[in-house]
Amino acid sequence: MISLSDLRQFKAEGRKFSCLTCYDASMAKAMEIAQIDSILIGDSLGMSIQGLDSTLPVTVADMAYHTAAVRRGNQHAFIMTDLPFMSYATLPDALQSAKTVMQAGAQMVKMEGGAWLSESIQVLARNGIPVCVHLGLTPQSVHMFGGYKLQARTREAADRLIADCQAVVDAGAALLLLECVPAQLGKEIAALFPQVPVIGIGAGADTDGQVLVVQDMLGLTFGRVARFVRNFMKEQAGETAILDAFKAYHAAVQEQSFPAKEHTFQVEL
Repeated sequence: MISLSDLRQFKAEGRKFSCLTCYDASMAKAMEIAQIDSILIGDSLGMSIQGLDSTLPVTVADMAYHTAAVRRGNQHAFIMTDLPFMSYATLPDALQSAKTVMQAGAQMVKMEGGAWLSESIQVLARNGIPVCVHLGLTPQSVHMFGGYKLQARTREAADRLIADCQAVVDAGAALLLLECVPAQLGKEIAALFPQVPVIGIGAGADTDGQVLVVQDMLGLTFGRVARFVRNFMKEQAGETAILDAFKAYHAAVQEQSFPAKEHTFQVEL
């Protein structure tokens, strides 16, 4: 089973690692066979699985249920679980929510935010709970952003995001996830924190790992497709197409052929 120490070692060796969202045991087993390095049980299940318009109605109980299912199906990948909307607004909430999903099988919890999370990160880490902090475009705050838009478009905004990264790393964050930021900024942040793996989604090819929503990379998104998505399913054929798509994604991340230029945001900072 891949551990946090392994992810740190991958970064030290310059080995890119793969991550996909997953919500059930059968997909988890396929990802195990494909040797996907890490799995995120994302609150994206609100839209992908439950048919909701956003992640906001997802509960801690939902996250624990799907975490347990994924862990039963996969004994290889490093497993992270989102703490959903408002489930870590107070310190007691954060502790209880994290306890619930860790006992369901998670190896790390993920929270969206910046420097304001520092106290919660410290307390969780002190209690043996590793934390990934999600920065940039954070879907739980989509109404504050006014939609799903590229973040940190200017040098000033980029520096603010870097300051947030520094604050949460100083507090004990063990992993960073950057969503929908310029490729140059993803590269800069990955280099700034040599001991902390950085996963990107729409953050360029120079982060230490890449993550995609599994339905997106299998071409099961109906409607607008984000710029940073590549459909690995259409490149496959036959009865093992899903498994082959997972293998192709894992290989593309390791070989650094994904994300390519067309999947990244180039902004002069």
